[in-house]
Amino acid sequence: MCCSCLCAATSRYGRESGPMGDAADRYDPLYLQGIAYFNACEFFEAHEVWEDLWKSYAGELRLFYKGLIQAAVALHHFGNGNIRGARKVYRTSRGYLQEYGPVREGLDLEKFLAEFDQCFAEVAANEEQFPNIELNPELIPEIWLDPPVDLPPVEIER
Repeated sequence: MCCSCLCAATSRYGRESGPMGDAADRYDPLYLQGIAYFNACEFFEAHEVWEDLWKSYAGELRLFYKGLIQAAVALHHFGNGNIRGARKVYRTSRGYLQEYGPVREGLDLEKFLAEFDQCFAEVAANEEQFPNIELNPELIPEIWLDPPVDLPPVEIER
C-alpha cells in the first residue's frame, strides 16, 4: 500500500485545507498547492505541481523548489517500497534544502529537515541493495508556513 493511502487529508495538527487567506498572497499559488498535496500525502501530485513552478522559475529559490520536489519524490518512492530510490533522492533533497535554512518562504527548514531525517532514519542507516523497510505514516513530515496560511483544497482521485 502506498503512503498516500495511509494518510488522512487533514493534518495531524488538526488543520484542514480551506479558503486561502490574505497571507497566501505572498506565495506563488503553485507553491501552496504543492504543500497542500504534500500534507495530504499525495507526493506524486506535490512533485508535479512543484515541478511546474520550478520549470517556470529562474530566481534564487530555484534549488529550494527542486529540494521540495525531491522530498516529495523521496517519500513517494519510500511509500511504494523503492528504498534505493528513496535513499538517493532523500540525500539530494536534503542537500538542496539545507542551503536555504533556517527559514525560507515561510517554511521552518530546520524543523522540516529534522522531521524528514527522523522519517528516513532507517533508510539512511541501511546500505542493503533491496531492504524491506516500510514507511511509518506517523513520521511523515508536514509543511506549515509561518505566518499560517490556509492551503487550497486538494482533490484526491482513488
